[in-house]
Amino acid sequence: MAAPAQPKKIVAPTVSQINAEFVTQLACKYWAPHIKKKSPFDIKVIEDIYEKEIVKSRFAIRKIMLLEFSQYLENYLWMNYSPEVSSKAYLMSICCMVNEKFRENVPAWEIFKKKPDHFPFFFKHILKAALAETDGEFSLHEQTVLLLFLDHCFNSLEVDLIRSQVQQLISLPMWMGLQLARLELELKKTPKLRKFWNLIKKNDEKMDPEAREQAYQERRFLSQLIQKFISVLKSVPLSEPVTMDKVHYCERFIELMIDLEALLPTRRWFNTILDDSHLLVHCYLSNLVRREEDGHLFSQLLDMLKFYTGFEINDQTGNALTENEMTTIHYDRITSLQRAAFAHFPELYDFALSNVAEVDTRESLVKFFGPLSSNTLHQVASYLCLLPTLPKNEDTTFDKEFLLELLVSRHERRISQIQQLNQMPLYPTEKIIWDENIVPTEYYSGEGCLALPKLNLQFLTLHDYLLRNFNLFRLESTYEIRQDIEDSVSRMKPWQSEYGGVVFGGWARMAQPIVAFTVVEVAKPNIGENWPTRVRADVTINLNVRDHIKDEWEGLRKHDVCFLITVRPTKPYGTKFDRRRPFIEQVGLVYVRGCEIQGMLDDKGRVIEDGPEPRPNLRGESRTFRVFLDPNQYQQDMTNTIQNGAEDVYETFNIIMRRKPKENNFKAVLETIRNLMNTDCVVPDWLHDIILGYGDPSSAHYSKMPNQIATLDFNDTFLSIEHLKASFPGHNVKVTVEDPALQIPPFRITFPVRSGKGKKRKDADVEDEDTEEAKTLIVEPHVIPNRGPYPYNQPKRNTIQFTHTQIEAIRAGMQPGLTMVVGPPGTGKTDVAVQIISNIYHNFPEQRTLIVTHSNQALNQLFEKIMALDIDERHLLRLGHGEEELETEKDFSRYGRVNYVLARRIELLEEVKRLQKSLGVPGDASYTCETAGYFFLYQVMSRWEEYISKVKNKGSTLPDVTEVSTFFPFHEYFANAPQPIFKGRSYEEDMEIAEGCFRHIKKIFTQLEEFRASELLRSGLDRSKYLLVKEAKIIAMTCTHAALKRHDLVKLGFKNLGEAEYVVALFMYMCLLGYPADKISILTTYNGQKHLIRDIINRRCGNNPLIGRPNKVTTVDRFQGQQNDYILLSLVRTRAVGHLRDVRRLVVAMSRARLGLYIFARVSLFQNCFELTPAFSQLTARPLHLHIIPTEPFPTTRKNGERPSHEVQIIKNMPQMANFVYNMYMHLIQTTHHYHQTLLQLPPAMVEEGEEVQNQETELETEEEAMTVQADIIPSPTDTSCRQETPAFQTDTTPSETGATSTPEAIPALSETTPTVVGAVSAPAEANTPQDATSAPEETK
Repeated sequence: MAAPAQPKKIVAPTVSQINAEFVTQLACKYWAPHIKKKSPFDIKVIEDIYEKEIVKSRFAIRKIMLLEFSQYLENYLWMNYSPEVSSKAYLMSICCMVNEKFRENVPAWEIFKKKPDHFPFFFKHILKAALAETDGEFSLHEQTVLLLFLDHCFNSLEVDLIRSQVQQLISLPMWMGLQLARLELELKKTPKLRKFWNLIKKNDEKMDPEAREQAYQERRFLSQLIQKFISVLKSVPLSEPVTMDKVHYCERFIELMIDLEALLPTRRWFNTILDDSHLLVHCYLSNLVRREEDGHLFSQLLDMLKFYTGFEINDQTGNALTENEMTTIHYDRITSLQRAAFAHFPELYDFALSNVAEVDTRESLVKFFGPLSSNTLHQVASYLCLLPTLPKNEDTTFDKEFLLELLVSRHERRISQIQQLNQMPLYPTEKIIWDENIVPTEYYSGEGCLALPKLNLQFLTLHDYLLRNFNLFRLESTYEIRQDIEDSVSRMKPWQSEYGGVVFGGWARMAQPIVAFTVVEVAKPNIGENWPTRVRADVTINLNVRDHIKDEWEGLRKHDVCFLITVRPTKPYGTKFDRRRPFIEQVGLVYVRGCEIQGMLDDKGRVIEDGPEPRPNLRGESRTFRVFLDPNQYQQDMTNTIQNGAEDVYETFNIIMRRKPKENNFKAVLETIRNLMNTDCVVPDWLHDIILGYGDPSSAHYSKMPNQIATLDFNDTFLSIEHLKASFPGHNVKVTVEDPALQIPPFRITFPVRSGKGKKRKDADVEDEDTEEAKTLIVEPHVIPNRGPYPYNQPKRNTIQFTHTQIEAIRAGMQPGLTMVVGPPGTGKTDVAVQIISNIYHNFPEQRTLIVTHSNQALNQLFEKIMALDIDERHLLRLGHGEEELETEKDFSRYGRVNYVLARRIELLEEVKRLQKSLGVPGDASYTCETAGYFFLYQVMSRWEEYISKVKNKGSTLPDVTEVSTFFPFHEYFANAPQPIFKGRSYEEDMEIAEGCFRHIKKIFTQLEEFRASELLRSGLDRSKYLLVKEAKIIAMTCTHAALKRHDLVKLGFKNLGEAEYVVALFMYMCLLGYPADKISILTTYNGQKHLIRDIINRRCGNNPLIGRPNKVTTVDRFQGQQNDYILLSLVRTRAVGHLRDVRRLVVAMSRARLGLYIFARVSLFQNCFELTPAFSQLTARPLHLHIIPTEPFPTTRKNGERPSHEVQIIKNMPQMANFVYNMYMHLIQTTHHYHQTLLQLPPAMVEEGEEVQNQETELETEEEAMTVQADIIPSPTDTSCRQETPAFQTDTTPSETGATSTPEAIPALSETTPTVVGAVSAPAEANTPQDATSAPEETK
């Protein structure tokens, strides 16, 4: 691979060089801003500068840079421009200056906006010049400059002056450039357009002839420009020398076409013009494409243009097209061709009668249409309105090659854009890394064009936005990778040995020679894919290096990216490496492939997993790494090897290079972007157009949102009422309390909120009243409830006196919509952000806040300020590296929070133990979080309710203040608090203190209930996931970590604790009735829920001989193809349906049970899902609560269809079921124990065989053993001194999808054996034949 000689880097001229230039001398005489006495304007100066300085130097950047820097455009060119002095040199000089400003990324249109009068005349002359003949007044190089100027104009539609001129070129009237048949076809597709077209024609008739002619020229401008380009393109020879001016003109023209296609306002009507011109067909058949060196960039630009011409978007509406809609468009095209063939071309009958899939490949189309004559091909194209009708007895002027390519390229099947993306390798190869057209070097001056997507102000769709970012980030990473490879490989000094091999004369810290490389696994492709799911290889290197470098290589972690390199140097040993010469030819680099580390192998060939355990010490210097190769790249390489006989790349590697971890996250970021494009990106409607650059940029501000929140609690934002009033200048502040002593923070503010635009009012008095009302704020001071008697119970408070601008930012951040806080350093942006986070935390306690920052330093700074506010630390979580830099002893990392929860749980249980002791309650209430919960329910709450009944207001008589303290039941517990607890000054004050004490106690049990999952989840990983998806309210990470871990975070298993407990309780109940445990399977739709249910079973009944374990606890997907008699199904989700919307997954879930299916779900969520309606309409016709018959054991004698003779009991929630199962279990144990005691007391004569007594004694031992462990397996909801009541603590709040504890509904569906009491878990009547069972509904078969 030959690399061109490196160009010289463009260096800005020095001051002395600038002063010595002729241009500078002219500037000092005519237009320099610091010169007071300037010479009068002279048109000859412009002519001389253009001819002598610009044209003579062949538009040298250095000359143009000096002119632009001297303010030539602002102070001389445009200031003196008028139609009278306009000339070719004048026009070109202005265009050169504007182009230079764009190259240097400085504002270009400001001077035109200040003096806009002559711009329309100037722009029309530019259009005329762009269409001039290339051998006329304007050279091809000059017309290339004009093309670049026009491109900048089309990309500056946000400037009103430019848009007013450009719109005339790209609006609907430009369809005048279409051939008539094509115009009729397009107007027929959209009847609304025909009305507009007729209106345009009427308006044209009213115009005077000169104005109409001018309008026609503007409308046909782009069509004529395309035809001019085609003529230039056809003038390029195949092998003879070609001037680079022609090549550059063609490249700039394609760049202009790409930019017109990539913006919706320009694309809307232009795309049809471009399609009608068949530009792509002309280009792909041109000689320039076939010229490998000169046409390389042109071909790359052409591929980009082809991509955008076929972009998956509706040109008129701007809506993204789905895969189905794109397939429909393809089928419409191919069937139109088949209809034309059937009606008019007998020789194409076979084609016309074939199915689409058989004829829509390039090979099939060429086979059918290749034998046809040129005239016949033209006639086919004209029937499709692709070409004008061919007159009779005349031959076509088009080549057969063009006609055939026109039909084939238009009708061949194309893979979707997302499929193209999924097949793209993520790692750059040598062909991309050293391709300066897409990865420019440090010498790139910005003069030529690149085959790169542009980040414009507007994008076609979200897919387009993400794709451009994907490509640019990929190439930006490639630039850095190229630098690393060149640095490492050149340090290794690869030379050719005497025997033709490779010898390394140097060494590199970041690269090592490969001793052995072996591909060890190529996994089978997924269905519908042609690349392997996984490719793994082993790379062996010899680490005979310094210890710290050896440690770095051995420290390569999972997901680190390395590069495998093949070099075949041709330079003999000892050749000095010259950095000024091309890199590739010096080192003989042939191949570069990326790989991802899985891990280092131990002595037994197993991957050493990352973890808390120390790594094993390996002997010797040889180390082998298991790596993942890119499956897409591997498939492409193997295809090239098999089909083209190329060498096997994977047998040639001789260098492995690693990179610094902080610079090596590009693959994870690219995968994240690609995964986003493979999912339905849910962007709110109010944000969608703003991201794409359309509509009003302020439409996402909270003041424009329809769901503004009227009343907000600003918590500790304001330091005083005076601070509040100063924060809302121009507003009338009304405080709900008049006593100044009570006007203290925190404040709750009610803002005037207008819904909709409202009606216009003519009455001035009403308008004034409305304005006054809009400026009035209702301020309500409120007191934070007492949190307890201890000093640490007092809330932390904000101490910053925010300005009114900062207060407005805080208010905006608390409202729906998009808030951007912008300001220079030191203006309090971080403090404002922290206060917004704190206020959201207090106003919306059920919601969670995600903090993403650019750097660890910014994140840590934010986090440290958050910790200083009134936010419970158990709700804080910091993800990613850099947590150790936090200036605090507390560990807010994921595992740090797990350790905090476990330690805090022990502390709180100790408090429960102390409370239990102070109340004199026997037993061990502090054994687990669950027993503590029952203790609170039956002991603490009973005492508190009794206390409230004694001290509350009774009628008109005010209770004695001493009673508040006298009857208080928790004096002994609060003995360690500052005394006296009660002041005795007033009843209200002491009651608030008493309630604060109870809030302190209640918070203990609330936290224990939240920590309860840590007793069920045994592994640290599961506990950390549970904290992340359930407990944490404020989660912080860097954007890098978000990109690296998005895939893992999205895959976190959903958990619903309440539903899991309910399922296990039902399973235990069925086993206690006599159902065989192996006939019951528990299914769920998420892995997280599966693990949670298994943990609960292990805790509750796994080792209990009376209950045991179900046949399987697994996910629906894993259970595919299997069945069992009874299925308990947990659907988990409580806010969104999730992936169960896939009807195929629903069918699997509903069709696994032979006799009984019990579904646990939030019915209101799933029954409203359109895709699930057929199934759930049948399910919801049955009882929504669980129906059980506790007195009917298994197996029953009741026949299928008979009504049960026993009493049916309805279970309404999980706590009721858990309590019922506990009581049932205890009753069974006690009954069995009493029976055996009676049996053992019988006379020996009544026992027929001694062996039977022995067996009974063995059974008794087993059951007594079960009684000894029952407290751990099935925790008692009561102690012996407790009231025997059914717990009733179900709440109506919406549970979280990731750990809800409120009760789901159980849908007892399709219990085939007891259809009259569907849902009763009773013993089924034995079906004599399979036909006796009620058939399942059709959807579940």
